[in-house]
This record gives sequence, structure tokens and C-alpha cells, in this order.
Amino acid sequence: MSEKTHVKNVIILGSAHPLRGGLAAYNQRLAQALLEQDYNVKIITFSLQYPNFLFPGKTQYSTEPKPENFDIEISVNSVNPLNWIKIGRRIKRLNPDILIIKYWIPFMAPCLGTIARIARKNRKTKVISILDNIIPHEKRIGDKMLSGYFVRSVDGFIAMSKEVMGDLDIFDRKRPRLFCPHPLYDHFGELQSKTIAKERLGLDQESRYLLFFGFIRDYKGLDLLLKAMADERIRKRNLKLIVAGEFYSDPKPYFQLITENQLADQVIMANEFIPDNQVADYFNCCDIVVQPYKDATQSGVTQIAYHFEKPMITTNVGGLAEIVPDDKVGFVVNPDTAEISEAIERFYQENKEESFTKQIKVEKLKYSWERMVEVIEHLIRKTDQNDIS
Repeated sequence: MSEKTHVKNVIILGSAHPLRGGLAAYNQRLAQALLEQDYNVKIITFSLQYPNFLFPGKTQYSTEPKPENFDIEISVNSVNPLNWIKIGRRIKRLNPDILIIKYWIPFMAPCLGTIARIARKNRKTKVISILDNIIPHEKRIGDKMLSGYFVRSVDGFIAMSKEVMGDLDIFDRKRPRLFCPHPLYDHFGELQSKTIAKERLGLDQESRYLLFFGFIRDYKGLDLLLKAMADERIRKRNLKLIVAGEFYSDPKPYFQLITENQLADQVIMANEFIPDNQVADYFNCCDIVVQPYKDATQSGVTQIAYHFEKPMITTNVGGLAEIVPDDKVGFVVNPDTAEISEAIERFYQENKEESFTKQIKVEKLKYSWERMVEVIEHLIRKTDQNDIS
């Protein structure tokens, strides 16, 4: 257990149950880590996260039961300024030592930034932001203005990739910031044999499986991977690609690629949101996880792969290569079809699975949630020394 500061009461402002997805999973796992370190933790989440016309998926809400061990208040409306004032005043009265806000998209800047500004007027609460991105993958007019508004409401930052740490300089150079890589997503279940996982998913036991996992957006490069699967060397192996995740972009070009390249027998499209209780099966059944991203900062998928001790092929964009040492736990390539197919072929030709898995068992020890709590504590001490509120 890390040495405590005077800070004891924490509010996490952001996505949580009944919302679904990686943001909710992160905030709830962080809450668990703080609770394990004897903090008092409350999560204040959205009653409205996105208006339906702005949400690219089928539903924003989880079908799983509410976790019993968390205090979750559902009250934030992302598009109602009167609500922001109300929530800000409520947090100000609750007087927490820390307000933690995970920031991922400029659309949320007015809501989260306004709440933070009001909350910290109690002159006690320190606002800490854990940054997924400060510059979004899918850029729009006004992004920098909005992110700048949010940045000025925060006392200190934790960046989960060195690229985001550098991007933060565009907006601010005075406020304290620390780097801490994304911790493991270790709450999706246990490691099991491929045989059991394949059986649970109704997959052919004789086939070998690659996995593309997560929401499908154009910047994630699924088109590159589908083209790579058409390589004649890969066709000759009994390899199948599982695409497990909901489309957040137009699915037609991807299905067109499958048709044009005659990949129907090689690609399994599992295009629904994968609930938490099925995530383990998809990772346990595969040989390797492929992240052919064209743009990225860091990825929770990488940290799920580490938990399930799965080798990875990833691209050298953003912060992905920082946590996937090349030719140790996987391969790092350019976002290029030929390089992706070459990495897949090399993985099987050189029988890399055993050596990569052995190194993953060592490398994954770096990504603990206890380490994230320690970095939060360190950052609070730095904000105390550099108070610019």
C-alpha cells in the first residue's frame, strides 16, 4: 500500500454504470483501486452523456446489473448549462479532497470544465484530469478552443501516453502533469484455455484466430487488416480474423472489402457491443490481437490483451509503440497493409507465440492500478506546491 497524503475523499466525475464502454469501465476500475487504498470514493455520472443524434452506436446503456460496491450518482446532463451549475455547486458543498475527471473529447469540455470551475471555488478541492486525448482523433472546428477551456479548469494532469503529454503543451505549460501508462483492464475475467473459449463461442477448434476488438471507427484501420488477410500466405494458413465490436462508422466499406477480397470464410464479424462477461472468451480464444490503427494515443484494448497474456501486432502511431516493445511482446509496424500481413506471417512462421507470451508476463507487471493511485497522490503534492488557482 502506498504512503497516504492528507487526501481522503474523492469524487470521480464521468462515465459509469448504467453507461457502458471503456470510459465507464475505466472509472469504475479506478474507483475500485482507490477503495482498496482506503479512500472514500463517489462517482457522479451522466443522466445524459450524448444526445441520441450525436451517438454513433446502438445504445449508450449497459444491460448488466449495477455494481454493488460503488456509490454512483446519476445526475449530469452534458448539454444543459443550468445542470452544470447545479452539479458544480453540489460538488463544491460535498467538499472532496480530489475531483478526478477523465477527458476524452472536446464536446464534453463546456460541461466538465464548468463543473470543475465551480467545484474548486471551495478552495479545497483539487481537480485532476486523466487525459485519454487532448487533441481528438476525429478533428472538428473549435476543438482547440474547447479543450483550452477545459484545461484552464484543472489543477493537474495525468497523461497516459507521452504523445498526449506533448500535446498538452499546446494548451498549458504551467500546471503540473505526470505520465502514467494506462493500467491493465483486469476485471473482464480470468485466463482460460483456447479450447474452452472456442467452445463457448461456437468456434471451430482446428482454426487459429486473430482478434480485432473494440468499437469500429475509421481511424482504427480495420480496412488495412482486412486487406492484409487477403495475402496469399495468410490464405494458405487456417487463420480466421474475429472482428468483435460495434460499428461507430459506416459498415458498408468494410463488408465491401470482405466481398471484393473473397474473405467471407476468413472473417467472423461479431458486430455487436461485447458485454463484459463475454470479453474473456474473445481474448482467450485468439493467438494474437491486431491493432492496425492509423491514429492513436493509447488503447484500453492493449491493456486487456496484456491481462489475457496475448501477443499483439500494433502500429507505430501515437503512444501504442510505447507499451508494445517490438519483437518482445509483439510486432510494431507502420499502418500499411503489406507490413501488417508480413507481421502476421512472421508470427506464425517463426512460432513467436510462446516467447512473446513469456515476455508479456514480465511486461504486464508495469501496469498496475496501485501505480496509478501513487501517481495521483504524487500529482496532488505537486499541485499543492504549484497552486495557480
